[in-house]
Amino acid sequence: MEKKVTRKEFFKESAKYAAGLGLGAAGLSALASKKAFAEPTWPWPYAELDVEEVRVLGHDSYYSGGCAYGAFNAIIEALRGAVGAPFTDLPTEIMNYGGGGGAGWGTLCGALNGAAAAISLVSAKADVNKLVSELFGWYTQSLFPSDLSNQYAGDGTFTVNNYTEPLAQNASDSPLCHVSVTEWCNHASLGVGSTERKERCARLTGDVAAYAAKILNDNLAGEFTPLYVPPETVATCMACHGSSGMKSNVAAKMDCEPCHGDPHNSSDIKTPETVTTDFELKQNYPNPFNPETHIQFSLPKSEAVTLTIYSLDGRQIKTLLSQQRYSAGSHQVKWDGKDNLGNRVSSGMYYYRIKAGNYTKVKNMLLVK
Repeated sequence: MEKKVTRKEFFKESAKYAAGLGLGAAGLSALASKKAFAEPTWPWPYAELDVEEVRVLGHDSYYSGGCAYGAFNAIIEALRGAVGAPFTDLPTEIMNYGGGGGAGWGTLCGALNGAAAAISLVSAKADVNKLVSELFGWYTQSLFPSDLSNQYAGDGTFTVNNYTEPLAQNASDSPLCHVSVTEWCNHASLGVGSTERKERCARLTGDVAAYAAKILNDNLAGEFTPLYVPPETVATCMACHGSSGMKSNVAAKMDCEPCHGDPHNSSDIKTPETVTTDFELKQNYPNPFNPETHIQFSLPKSEAVTLTIYSLDGRQIKTLLSQQRYSAGSHQVKWDGKDNLGNRVSSGMYYYRIKAGNYTKVKNMLLVK
């Protein structure tokens, strides 16, 4: 007697048969291409990149998928041209989630997220942390957008030109999207949804991708030297809150005070020389100078002050004051022409930037030898 097959058994057997056919077809296709089961070894190959090409790619890619995608795509797209496979098979859209600090959550800056992912893809494990740490540290101390990005926007070097005027520059003191964007918006007196803020993040994305390419190039050539020096406030906070401190409740490298302020008011209180009713940063004197100069500033009320020297490319050279509390009045600080490592800097133009509460101001000065 012929056995009857139930409807349930029919579909079960049909599914097995279809799966077998599909596996067979996929297997034949894989054997034919000889690539389906090939796993590229890690790290993926890296070749020296044109840093300025990456800067432009980062800016333009921002408008296709956001900051994380923009920085990642800039480096991978450049490597597609320089290396080819396996980069030609990698969908850079995997970084789409990182925009706005991670789906708009304002955590790690997306440009850092994307650039760090690219670094991790092409660097040996022993190199990843030192390169990414340098990238993050550089970001916290650099003025964004860079002079180069402002210049590229003005002269039409970018292929996406939504806004071509120079943008205000500001350092975030933090790798967090929330802090970085908010500080810039406050400094520029612009809203987060403005065309200028979006263009600021596009230029920043290009700057971050470019610096990542630079340190990757340096590492490839065996010439990478970390230049980031943590501000003194990090060591001060970690003395209590770090793993060896009394509280031992914080695991981080970030400067705490941009978010938390100085809850202990531990910085020295300075005696005002004169009474003032407004913030002011004066031109340094002498200027030009060699080997030292003085910088004067005035405060209408007690504030924690950060005073920093930058090179023309936006790199932090020297932190003269780091969240040090001053009372209302006029004050003066000396710079001896040395960087954070104690080395005398070369002659040339430099910026100095003050941050006191919500007040920020940047001026330039000239060191001659």
